[in-house]
Amino acid sequence: MSKRNSAAAKTAARERLRIEREREAKRAKAKRQIIVALSVVGVLAAAGGIGYAVVQANKPAYWDEAKNAKLVKPANTSGKNGTTVVMGKASAKKTLVMYEDPRCPVCAQFEQTVGATVKSDFDAGKFKIQYVGATFLDGSLSGEGSKNALSALGAALNVSPEAFLEYKTALYSAKYHPEETEDKFKDDSYLIKVADTVSALKGNAKFQSAVKNGTYDRWALEMSKTFDKSGVSGTPTLKMDGKKLTDSGGQNAPMTVADFNTALAAALKG
Repeated sequence: MSKRNSAAAKTAARERLRIEREREAKRAKAKRQIIVALSVVGVLAAAGGIGYAVVQANKPAYWDEAKNAKLVKPANTSGKNGTTVVMGKASAKKTLVMYEDPRCPVCAQFEQTVGATVKSDFDAGKFKIQYVGATFLDGSLSGEGSKNALSALGAALNVSPEAFLEYKTALYSAKYHPEETEDKFKDDSYLIKVADTVSALKGNAKFQSAVKNGTYDRWALEMSKTFDKSGVSGTPTLKMDGKKLTDSGGQNAPMTVADFNTALAAALKG
C-alpha cells in the first residue's frame, strides 16, 4: 500500500470516528433531556397528587355533608323531622317499639326466628309497631351501610308501611343480610337488588331514584339521633309502655318464639 493510500485510510477512519462520537454525544444529550423531562413530570405529578390529597383531606365526608342537606321526610311519618314511625291498626291499644340497626346480626337473627310471629300478631291488631332506626355499627365497625340502608328504608316507607316492613324483613333475611364486618349495605345497587324481592318496590323507579340520589340520607341521620337520645344501648331492643320485653333472663330481647310470646303476653296485660 502506498503512503498516500495509507494516509487516506487513516483520515477516513478518523472522520468515521468523529462522526460516531458526535452521534453518541447527541444520543447522550437526548437521553439526559428525556430524564430531566420525566423527572419534572414526576415532581409535578407528585405535587398534584399531594395537592389533591390535601383537598380531599379537607373536604367533608359525604355523610358529614348530608347533615346539612335538605331534610325530606318520608310519607307515613310524623313528629319532629319525621322520625316518629308508627304503623298498625288504629284499634290497637298498645305499641311495640322496636330499636334496630340494619347491620346488626342479632337483629337479623331475631327477624329470621321471631319476625313471622311479630308480623302475625301485628296483622291481628294486637299492637302497633313503632320503628326506631340506629346506625351506631357504622361507627364501631367502620363503614356506612347502616346509614345507607336506613335511608333506603325511608324510601320504602315513602311507598307504604307494608313495603317498609317487607323490605326490612328482606334486608335481615339469611340470604341478603351480610356479616356485620362486611359493609354490603353501603352499595346502592345491592339495596335495590334486595328491594326487587318486595313486590311494591320491584322496578319502582321512584324508590330506586330515592336510593341512588340519597333523598332520605338526612332523614336517616335524624332518625339515628332519635335512637342515640333514647337511652337504648343495644339492638335489638323491644319496649312496650316504656318497659323492655326480654327473655327469661330478664336482660336481652326474646330470641325465641316462646320467649317472645311470654314477654308479649305480660306486656299486653300490663
